[in-house]
Amino acid sequence: MNKSISSAIPATNTPRKSEFHIPSLDGIRTVAILLVFVSHTAYGHYVPGGLGVTIFFFLSGYLITTLLRKEYIKNNSIDIRHFYLRRFFRIWPNFYFVLLITTVLTIYKILPGDIQLMPFLAQILHYTNYYTAFYGPGGTAIGTGSYWSLAVEEHYYLLFPFIYISMLKLNLSAKVQALVFLFICLVILAWRYYLVNYVGVDMLRTYTTSDTRFDSLLFGCILAVYKNPVLDDISRHDFKLKYILLPLGILLLIVSLVFRGESFRETFRYTLQCIALFPIFISAIRFYDWGFFKLLNYKAVSFFGVLSYSFYLEHYAILGYFKHETNLPPYLAAVLGFGLAWLLAYLMHIGIEKPFNRLRKRFI
Repeated sequence: MNKSISSAIPATNTPRKSEFHIPSLDGIRTVAILLVFVSHTAYGHYVPGGLGVTIFFFLSGYLITTLLRKEYIKNNSIDIRHFYLRRFFRIWPNFYFVLLITTVLTIYKILPGDIQLMPFLAQILHYTNYYTAFYGPGGTAIGTGSYWSLAVEEHYYLLFPFIYISMLKLNLSAKVQALVFLFICLVILAWRYYLVNYVGVDMLRTYTTSDTRFDSLLFGCILAVYKNPVLDDISRHDFKLKYILLPLGILLLIVSLVFRGESFRETFRYTLQCIALFPIFISAIRFYDWGFFKLLNYKAVSFFGVLSYSFYLEHYAILGYFKHETNLPPYLAAVLGFGLAWLLAYLMHIGIEKPFNRLRKRFI
């Protein structure tokens, strides 16, 4: 067995002994949220914000499945009730708080825009990705249009545990589980290709809807069930991973960004990016104290990753305010927007996330 997860945690960011912590994941969250943030500023055409979202999806699929797998190894069962309680306490308090505040500020014209009933209901009920894809954006508080990605994850949380538990009950091997997930990913790729090249849908349909983006999460699930760097022994592949597969993964990621054809971007791009993320994620976790990956585990970098969810929820509204309600130059709006978003994310971490985390422990 490869070294235990507790021994794989860098001293610069050591959590309490009772916590299950995977090295580099918080740092990867930081990289992803920075890509998203810059893409939402005036300099967005230089930065692939969509890649940041794909990284978040892959990470979520990997982490959630790893936690479920770990629970099954320990208890020979998975508690669905506890799973949904954890998701509820982690996601909904911050989400509804920011949605309420931005909506009220929009109604009172402090933030630009207008609120319409149906788009607002779509946000509340977590189908805003489909509403936006079929009826177009607008009718919601400024900066909340990016909540489509949360809807994708909510739909994943709704379906995936039952699929995974069914696989475990059927005693499918790790390799077969991975092949099932891979087959679904290929079906989704074929579905995207059909929608783009034969139906002629626009980018919103393929970029934001769950049926066309679930594969980004499922690729992370594949890594979790087969050759998981924290649950399986893959040490014999270290040299090949570090000096062959990792460079190839980085190269493939670059290739996915260089090719700009619309059909490629909305079909194969997501698949290639997820394939590229395999060696990058494995290397970041296994070689957490090597090269660039060491930076991912610095305390400040990791802590920003902890704040990334709250930061994601409110940063776009802040940038929207500076863009539409002030005459600040773009670089200053970006700097001030970042600082204010970080401060509010920290306050939400202290005032909402921590209290609800304590409350969660009373139920689980």
